[in-house]
Amino acid sequence: MRAKATLNREYTISTVDKRVYGSFLEHMGRAVYTGIYEPGHEQADADGFRRDVLEMVRDLDMPIVRYPGGNFVSAYRWEDGIGPREERPVRLDLAWRTRETNQVGVNEFADWAKLAGTEMMLAMNLGSRGLDDARNFLEYCNHPGGTYWSDLRAKHGYKEPHNVRIWCLGNEIDGPWQVGHKSAAEYGHLANEVSKAFKYFDKTLETVVCGSSNDKMKTYPEWEATVLDASYDSVDYISLHKYFGNEEQDTLNYYAKAIDLDRYIVTIGGVIDYIKAKKRSKRDVKICFDEWNVWYHDRKQDGERIASWDWPEAPPLLEELYNLEDAIFVGSLLNVFIRRSDRVKIACMAQLVNVIAPILTKAGGPAWRQSIYYPLQYASKYGRGTALNVAASGPTYDCDVAQEVPYLDLSAVLQEDGRSLAIFAINRSLDEPLDLTVNLQGFKQAKVVQHQMLDGDDLKARNSVDDQSRIVPKAGKALAVDDAGTLVGTLPPRSYHFVLLSVASA
Repeated sequence: MRAKATLNREYTISTVDKRVYGSFLEHMGRAVYTGIYEPGHEQADADGFRRDVLEMVRDLDMPIVRYPGGNFVSAYRWEDGIGPREERPVRLDLAWRTRETNQVGVNEFADWAKLAGTEMMLAMNLGSRGLDDARNFLEYCNHPGGTYWSDLRAKHGYKEPHNVRIWCLGNEIDGPWQVGHKSAAEYGHLANEVSKAFKYFDKTLETVVCGSSNDKMKTYPEWEATVLDASYDSVDYISLHKYFGNEEQDTLNYYAKAIDLDRYIVTIGGVIDYIKAKKRSKRDVKICFDEWNVWYHDRKQDGERIASWDWPEAPPLLEELYNLEDAIFVGSLLNVFIRRSDRVKIACMAQLVNVIAPILTKAGGPAWRQSIYYPLQYASKYGRGTALNVAASGPTYDCDVAQEVPYLDLSAVLQEDGRSLAIFAINRSLDEPLDLTVNLQGFKQAKVVQHQMLDGDDLKARNSVDDQSRIVPKAGKALAVDDAGTLVGTLPPRSYHFVLLSVASA
C-alpha cells in the first residue's frame, strides 16, 4: 500500500495549547491512595508521595491535572480535606460506594502538583452544593489573606495562595447517575451565576461549564446549546467526555472510532458557533475535553463489583491493563486533538495513576508504565507549537463506524523554535506495510533526528509488574529525507510512529 501527505509551513491550523496533554486524578479506586500517595512505602517522601510515580509523571511533562473528580466531586465537601489529618472526617462516597478518609485534600494536591511540575485544575461540587460553597472554596485557595477562608488556609500551613487559574463548574451534571443531576436550564443558570461570581473575584480566572457526558446521551447536543445559551458570556470552555473500547474485538472498527471523536468536536464546535451568533458575541468559547481514554476491558465486571461491595477504602477499581492495540489507538486520539487544536485547548486523559491510567502501581511494590504512556509522552513533549494542515491521500477501508477510513493517520506540529517538526503517524492496517511519502513544503534542510515506534505481532501484548518492558518504544530506521527534501519510508502494519525532524528556520 502507498500513501502520501503534504505539509506546508504556511498552512497552519492553530497554536497547540500545551494543556491538551493534561490528565486527571479523582478520589476513586487507587488513583490517590497507593497511587500518588502511600505513606510508609519505600519510595514515599516525607509527605507520603511516591517518588517513583512522581518521576514518571514528570517524564510526561504533564501541563495540567484536573482534581478531585469526576463523579466523586458531585457530593464532595472540600472542607473535609483541610486542616489536621487526625481531625478529618471519614465520609461515604456515593459515586463509587467507597469510604473516603480525606487524608489527601486540596492542600496536599497543591503540594503534589508543585513536585510534579503541573498546574492545578480544580473541580467544584455543583451537584449537592452551590454558589456559596464554591466561592468559599475559591477564597480559601486564591485570596492572599485577611479574610476568614484565606486566614484559615494560612492557619493550615499555607500562607501563600494556591492561585488556581482554571475551575470546573461541576461534573457530568447531564447524567442521571450524578448526585445532584439537573436539567440543562437549571444547570446553565447555576453555572452562569457561579462563573460570574468567580470573575467578580478575579476576571482573569477561567471557568469550564459541563457539556455532555458523551455523545450518546439522549440530550446531546441540545444540552450544550441550552447550557451555553445561559452561560456563554461568562464561561471560557465547555467540557466534553468520551471513552472508547473494542468490545466487538474488531481492531479496524476500533481504530475508526477516532473519527467519532472528531465528529464530536466538530458538532460541539458548531453549537458554540450557533450560540455565539445568536448572542452577537465577540467571545470565543473553546472545548475542554477533560475526560478521555480507552475503558472497556473490565468495565462490566467493575460495575458489578461496585454494586455488590460494602463501602471499602480505596479498593482496586477500573485498573485497565492496556495493550499494544490500545496504545496505537490512543495515538490516533491524540492526533485528533492536534488537528482540532483550534477548538480543543485543554484535554485530560482519564486518569493518571491506576484508574484507567498510563501508570500502574502495586501497593507496597513497584510502579510501571503501561503501553498508552508512550504516545502521550511523545505528544506532550514534542507536540507543542503550531499544528499544520495535513493533506493526505491513500488507501481506505469500510467498517461499522465509518466508511473510507484512511489506513494512514497523521498529524504534524511545527515546534515553537521553528526549527523542529514533529510528525505522529499511524498505519492502521493489520497486515500490510504502508509506503509513505511526505512532501515537506517550506521546510529546507530537513533531516530526521529521532524516530521512535511502537509495533509488534501481538496486538494484545501488554506490560505487567513482572514484565515492564514488553511494549516500549524502539528506534525506527525506515524513514529518511531524500535528496528532494521529501520524507520517505515504510510504516510496518499495526504501528505508531513519532518522527522529529530538524528544519531550517523560515
